[in-house]
Amino acid sequence: MAVHKLLVDDFQDDCFILLAIHCSIEDYRLAYLLNKQLHINLQRSPKDVDYKYTSASYSIYEWEDQTQQATWNLVSNICRKEEETLTSTGTLFDNSQRIIRQYNLIPEYKKANFLLKIENDFNTINERLIINKIQAIPQVITVYRIATENLKSSNNLIFS
Repeated sequence: MAVHKLLVDDFQDDCFILLAIHCSIEDYRLAYLLNKQLHINLQRSPKDVDYKYTSASYSIYEWEDQTQQATWNLVSNICRKEEETLTSTGTLFDNSQRIIRQYNLIPEYKKANFLLKIENDFNTINERLIINKIQAIPQVITVYRIATENLKSSNNLIFS
């Protein structure tokens, strides 16, 4: 009897565009500017993206485009948390310090402040036009596409 193998990678189609956005403004301000520039309607999701293994949470904005049958997600890539560290110095007194630790949703792109994920099954999204419109926002330093085929942390991009 013949053995048939199905490889999981054969079924994995990347039906989304992932853009890295570098800017120093707050997430709500960037969502407003994207809504205005791209004529979309990103709204803050009631729950943040939480990962228990790092105790980090990332703000997320979402919009479902019914006409293009696309889902847009704007998510922060950086989470900064103030944590206490205990150092054992062998003295009678506790020597605790507070440090700010940075966590990244996509560690391969630590410098990117935000990620814009556009899911579309029919590939009707004009990627170059979107990048040009985002680049026209004065507060945005740069925007570029991330090749998702080589991402080790692509599972972090599953929001639902």
